[in-house]
Amino acid sequence: MGASPPASTTQLAVAFFLPPRFTPERVRYDRRYRKLDQYRFIAWFLAAPLLIYALFVISPFVQAFFYSMTDWSGNSATYNFTGFDNYERLWNDDKFREALGNSVLLLVLAPLITLALGLFFAFMLNAGGRHRKNQAISGVFGSSFYKIVYFFPQVLSIAIVAVIWARIYSPRSGALNEGLGIVGLDSWRQEDWLGGDLAIWCILAVLCWSFVGFYVVLFSAAMSAIPKEIYEASLLDGAGRATTFFRITFPLTWETIRTGWIYMGIQALDAFALVNIMVPEHGMDVIPSYLYEKAIRDAQAGYATAIGVVLFLVTLVFSVLMMRLGRRDRIEF
Repeated sequence: MGASPPASTTQLAVAFFLPPRFTPERVRYDRRYRKLDQYRFIAWFLAAPLLIYALFVISPFVQAFFYSMTDWSGNSATYNFTGFDNYERLWNDDKFREALGNSVLLLVLAPLITLALGLFFAFMLNAGGRHRKNQAISGVFGSSFYKIVYFFPQVLSIAIVAVIWARIYSPRSGALNEGLGIVGLDSWRQEDWLGGDLAIWCILAVLCWSFVGFYVVLFSAAMSAIPKEIYEASLLDGAGRATTFFRITFPLTWETIRTGWIYMGIQALDAFALVNIMVPEHGMDVIPSYLYEKAIRDAQAGYATAIGVVLFLVTLVFSVLMMRLGRRDRIEF
């Protein structure tokens, strides 16, 4: 009995969507079908999550880009297609450029300051104490308690943090002005910490304070995974704390640092709650607060969506740059 003719391309394509029991025998024993069957399992296994991801993640981004090219007010179902007029308006919007500059400043400085403090405190808590018996390295006394204290701001809602610090910066009865007066620095007292050029620096200080504890705990976990034998070898070679940090701790925790940098950068770009609660109206803006003003207060949802698209692109570019520039050969230990 002669061999069956090979299956056609159309039959293979149809068999991709059929369970094996309903696949014709001639197609089932085709060598190309066996290879196709491997990919079919993977494709069907990923179909549901990919569909959900496309529906709830990709689809809103596509819709946002579409509405950014309309004059939609957000209060009605009617709108007119305007092309790239909203983006041209953004290009000439001085207030948007000011908000973008503030967001970029936070994006650059907030991760740098927060991660530097987090690394310093984590290293002190894990390797900054006196040498103890039978221990190559040890943290400062009470390091577990300090981790709880540093992490405490993460327990608070960002709105509560903003309200607390707004009271601290209050020009009349705020703790900052009162403290400066007590130590004799009356010339440093300000009539309005949050209404002028100092506002962005005040927001930066609160942003770093509220997140540094998270990175202390994160970096402490990464440092505790480093084998103690490596530190013992460095101590035998006469390495000090600075050399130990820059030659051992920093390289071996770099992957965690890079991930933390991206996460902190995204948090810095999303400073809406701090600015909206702490800063008086029109005192200063970042991209999210300016978006809120245009969408809710001015009923310019189409224009606000264009601002959101720019925010998405800034976040995407920042993340890609950090992933590319921060990539290095993985160190195994």
